[in-house]
Amino acid sequence: MDFNLSNEQRSWQMAARKFADEEIRPISLERDTISTPRETWDWDIIKKGSKLGFRTMAVPKEWGGHGTDFVTQALVMTELAKADSAISKAFSQNWKWSHLISATCTEEQKQRFLPGFVADDTFLLGKGGTEPSAGSDNRMPIDDPKTGHKLKAERKGDEWILNGEKAFIANAPVGKLFFIDARTDSTVPPKQGTTLFLVPSGTPGFRIGKVFNKSGWRFYQNGEMIFENARVPHANVVGDVGGAIRKTGGRGGEATGGDLFGDLELAANALGICDDACATALKFAKTTKQGGQLLWAQQNVQLQINKMFMLTEALRSFVMRVAWEHDMKIHSANAGLAMNYSCDVGQEVTELYMEIRGADGCHMDHHTDKILRDAFIWNHLAGDSVSRMKVTRRLAA
Repeated sequence: MDFNLSNEQRSWQMAARKFADEEIRPISLERDTISTPRETWDWDIIKKGSKLGFRTMAVPKEWGGHGTDFVTQALVMTELAKADSAISKAFSQNWKWSHLISATCTEEQKQRFLPGFVADDTFLLGKGGTEPSAGSDNRMPIDDPKTGHKLKAERKGDEWILNGEKAFIANAPVGKLFFIDARTDSTVPPKQGTTLFLVPSGTPGFRIGKVFNKSGWRFYQNGEMIFENARVPHANVVGDVGGAIRKTGGRGGEATGGDLFGDLELAANALGICDDACATALKFAKTTKQGGQLLWAQQNVQLQINKMFMLTEALRSFVMRVAWEHDMKIHSANAGLAMNYSCDVGQEVTELYMEIRGADGCHMDHHTDKILRDAFIWNHLAGDSVSRMKVTRRLAA
């Protein structure tokens, strides 16, 4: 693996760092303090980042995007997450589904949706998978027809009628186009009976319910989707009827750009949190006195900061290796392992940071408090921490 960055990769990294320092960091703590979850969102920061390419950087160049590679995407995610992990995710969420559109949609579907996505700074993407009574079993299902998604889709001529709910869906309150998993045949296991639909906001019978209040990632919008006889044209079926799971690369299907990206996305974002914690801890230790001497002079603090940097650099190596492997089309269990590792590292590094802050941290300095809460979110991303460990199945593949 070549650790040297190309001029283009370095340019994207520097642009993201500048945007993070000048635009994201000044609003980060303010948005986090807003108590109403719908109001934490700020369209201005999305529009500014979009104009710089941070919303559309994963769209292929032939469709008007920037066609950046996975290494570049990992670099940008990390830089943005240094300033605010949730805002970084608000941008990269669109890359995930841009990958899926490019990898799975027909040319006609791309023509209908990609130009509008590229042109509109407020056009965000999402995917409705999780439901109130169907979550981790969608990731690792039992071959039982009773498991999996409960949202139903029934065909009526050239339309499908969708009924049911989705919960905790990213970008639900702010998105304009969603991939929706629905059961088109409940008599067979989910792998054969689930179909993927493209559903624009404004579809008759589709509306957004409540926006969920979260301890961390408060800027990031997670909402409830309600389908009441929602009418979706058959032309919006992605792939084959009954082929959603295979089409999106989940649970034994072929891997796609979106599938490859998910675990890398979360690991790269966690790396940004760790970078922020390391830099802030070092600055605090070098400028704060305790017992008449700088904290930096205390051996225990030195050991804690050493461990923070050691874990962070190990995570950085893992993230960049996975990104490089994706670009080289080398598929392994490493992306899932990196995601699991980032969950542990993110929490350990931020906890060490709080210990260094001492009483200041325990009294919940706002920045300390925020990155701790943001890091805790990793326990509940892409399935819980236990179900994610099933990635070990890939080791025997």
